Amino acid sequence: MDNVRVIEVKQSVFADNNAEADRIRRQLKENKTFLINLMSSPGAGKTTTLKRTIADLKDELRIGVMEADIDSTVDAEAIAAAGTKAIQIHTGGMCHLDAGMTEQGLRELGAEDYDLVVLENVGNLVCPAEFDTGAAKNVAILSVPEGHDKPLKYPLMFQVCHALLINKIDVLAYFDFDMEKVISYAKMRSPSIRIFPVCAKTGEGFDAWEDWLRTETSAWNGGV
Repeated sequence: MDNVRVIEVKQSVFADNNAEADRIRRQLKENKTFLINLMSSPGAGKTTTLKRTIADLKDELRIGVMEADIDSTVDAEAIAAAGTKAIQIHTGGMCHLDAGMTEQGLRELGAEDYDLVVLENVGNLVCPAEFDTGAAKNVAILSVPEGHDKPLKYPLMFQVCHALLINKIDVLAYFDFDMEKVISYAKMRSPSIRIFPVCAKTGEGFDAWEDWLRTETSAWNGGV
């Protein structure tokens, strides 16, 4: 085996990305811009959650949004219609954003002009969790129809997230979804994760989620 050379490409790629992500975080801290990386499966309600959050907070915080998708501008158009600036990032077929793509988006958005920037990542529970984007906090959305076992099946997503929104609680009665179990499973992956049962359609539970977002934004940006 002396004539076989092993190259740890994956480790190198992640190391370079992590270094760039750390640099982005330092710059965002200097600019007093709080960036959250919002992740979920397709259809879990990322865009609907964002629209309601923007409507509730846009008079308090300067909010910008970066929408990441393989193609189309559907989500960016929906967010722009909600009353805030949004840019669309096409990933060229990739199922996630990395730090370099995030930095390009921040530059195009003019992130220094915002208190809060939300990166709506590509919809899936695997790839987005593997790459540090430079965000201050990672947030996941899990919808009731997906089932309560997702923290067991996709552990990394829940390990890297600081907050979890359990969306579509208005349909709990129609699905075999155990709220106690999903909370237990999520905390098994990340004991300090904050969990917010919400309904983006009706606004139920949004007060607690938005209070957390206000507090984290203020702390990052040098507030009390």
